[in-house]
Amino acid sequence: MASMLNAPANCISVQPQKPTLLAGTVTSRGLGAARSINLKQRLPSPAVKKMMIPKMSISALPLDNPTKSNNKFDIPIMVNGCNGKMGKAIISAAESAGLNVVPVSFGSAQESGQTVQVGTKEILVHGPSERESILESLLVKYPNLIVVDFTVPSAVNDNAELYCRVGVPFVMGTTGGDRDRLYKTVEDSKVYAVISPQMGKQVVAFLATMEIMAEQFPGAFSGYSLQVMESHQASKLDTSGTAKAVISCFQKLGVSFDMDQIQLIRDPQQQLEMVGVPEEHLSGHAFHMYHLTSPDQTVSFEFQHNVCGRSIYAEGTVDAVIFLAKKVHSKADKRIYDMRDVLREGNMR
Repeated sequence: MASMLNAPANCISVQPQKPTLLAGTVTSRGLGAARSINLKQRLPSPAVKKMMIPKMSISALPLDNPTKSNNKFDIPIMVNGCNGKMGKAIISAAESAGLNVVPVSFGSAQESGQTVQVGTKEILVHGPSERESILESLLVKYPNLIVVDFTVPSAVNDNAELYCRVGVPFVMGTTGGDRDRLYKTVEDSKVYAVISPQMGKQVVAFLATMEIMAEQFPGAFSGYSLQVMESHQASKLDTSGTAKAVISCFQKLGVSFDMDQIQLIRDPQQQLEMVGVPEEHLSGHAFHMYHLTSPDQTVSFEFQHNVCGRSIYAEGTVDAVIFLAKKVHSKADKRIYDMRDVLREGNMR
């Protein structure tokens, strides 16, 4: 698996390669569970080892020289959660794209009054008690304001309700919260919004492709066995939603697989030695591998997408902001959009 990480940064490579499976024993549902799965027991037959199989790898590393976008109108952007790693990455990407990052953000009560330095910007953080009046005054000062929310799951619903009350368009990348309540709030208020738990454009395109395949070719992989490994930074305790979405597609394609069979890698040492995560990205990465094997073990397929850092999500978020600003400017339908709508629009940077 580590051998697939040698491609240049920000590349998509499709190349023939000998089959690669996870070596060693990996504990199911993390390192602390009692049951373990020895992946070596599932290695294909010697005949298969001689075959060349297709492997798709998507690797994303931070851009060294982001290209500025030539926007036709000014887009002021407010990033809530600017103290977090994603918030800071989005602010940097927004500045590189020529967006106007306003020097105000919302945070927790403990963060209220703090000034956060991100690039050339000094951003003043306001706590919950000031939010509504501050946002209303910002909307008067910046009529084209777009809010970006990368805060915490517990704040999702309250934040969305605030944006809807004030009537400000927003991009919500924060996961969690009551999603049914979130969508109902936005639908009832008729504000412009992009809501997506996955902001990586290429990952969204991959997911969309998988769903199209599952819809058009149900049962195409009936009888195949599936192995799934996902590795994220140690602070991520839950299973990847992206992995679950891909697995649901494989299930529609006829593969029998339970979500608790996903191999979760959260131990930094295993990530370095077995998965091949670069040391500098142990604190922020998303590696996924899906390996399919035919019943007689003569055919195998492997899909892999590896993300190092947060640039792919930050750049996708900026594209979502530009997309939403254009919808507002053209007086398009006020509704909830997602990253697929952003992808369909084209003309991304």
